[in-house]
Amino acid sequence: MNDETNHDAQKQVDEMDAVQANRPTVATVATENSIEPDHPVVLSMRNLSVYYGTFRAVRDVDMDIRENEITAMIGPSGCGKSTVLRSINRMNDLIPTARVEGDLRFHGLDLYDSKVDPVEVRRRIGMVFQKPNPFPKSIYDNITYGPRIAGTPKENFDEIVETSLKRAALWDEVKDRLSESALGMSGGQQQRLCIARAIATNPDVLLMDEPCSALDPIATGMIEDLMQEIKSNYTIVIVTHNMQQAARVSDRTAFFTAQIDSENDRRTGLLVEFDRTEKIFSNPADERTENYVTGRFG
Repeated sequence: MNDETNHDAQKQVDEMDAVQANRPTVATVATENSIEPDHPVVLSMRNLSVYYGTFRAVRDVDMDIRENEITAMIGPSGCGKSTVLRSINRMNDLIPTARVEGDLRFHGLDLYDSKVDPVEVRRRIGMVFQKPNPFPKSIYDNITYGPRIAGTPKENFDEIVETSLKRAALWDEVKDRLSESALGMSGGQQQRLCIARAIATNPDVLLMDEPCSALDPIATGMIEDLMQEIKSNYTIVIVTHNMQQAARVSDRTAFFTAQIDSENDRRTGLLVEFDRTEKIFSNPADERTENYVTGRFG
C-alpha cells in the first residue's frame, strides 16, 4: 500500500471519528415510543436502488434514520427489507453481482464513495443476524474478536468484555464462565452475546435482521427490552416480520411491498410509506400500508 493510499485511509477514519465524536447529544426519550422531532439524521437514503446483476431488487428508497431511535422495516417476504438493511453497512458488497445506485450517507459521508473502506463502515455500523451465530470460541474471545482485529490493546479487553456484556444484559448470567464455549449458551443468550459482540467495537449504528425469529417468546421479550435500554447509546434499525414487535419497540416504521413483473414473475421491492410508528399503525397515509398492518394482505 503506497503513502497516498495510507493517507486516504487514515483521512477516512479521521473523518468518521470526527462525525461520531462531535454529533449532538440527544436526551433519552421519557415516554414510550415518543419521538423528539430534532433528533439528528444519522443515515440518509435518496433514490436508493439495489441491483443483483441486471435485476433491480429494490428501487427508489428515500428515508432518514435518526439518532437514538429504533427504526423498523416491515413488509411481506421478498420486498427488499433485508436487502436495504445490508446495503447500509455494505454487506451486499460480498455478493459479486450486487451494486447500489443512489445516495446513502452516514453523518453526511457517502458510504459508497470509492475511497471509503467497507471494513471501516462495518465497524461503525454493526450487524446482528437472524439466527444467533456465536463463534466456536469462549464467551470472552467472542467479545474481544472485533477489538482484537481493530488493534485494541489487550489490557483493555477485560473492561470491554464487562461493559459489552452489561449493555447486552448478559453479564450477571455469564461472568463466572467467560472461558467456557459460547456454543453451550441458550439461543436467547447466544443472540444477546452476538449483540454484545457487535457493540464491543463501539459502533454508532446497530442493524438487526429479524433478531428474534429463532427465539421463544421469553427470549424475544428480553431482546426487545434490551433494544429499548440501549437505544440511548445506539441508533437501531430492525427488520421484522412481526408487526406487533415493530409496534412495541420502534419509534419509526418503514413499510415495504413488492411489485411483481408479470413477464418474469420477479419482485422488485419499494418503500410505500415511512413515518412515526404510531401513525403507521393507527392512521397510515397509504391504503396499501393499512391493508398490510390490518392483515388484509401479506
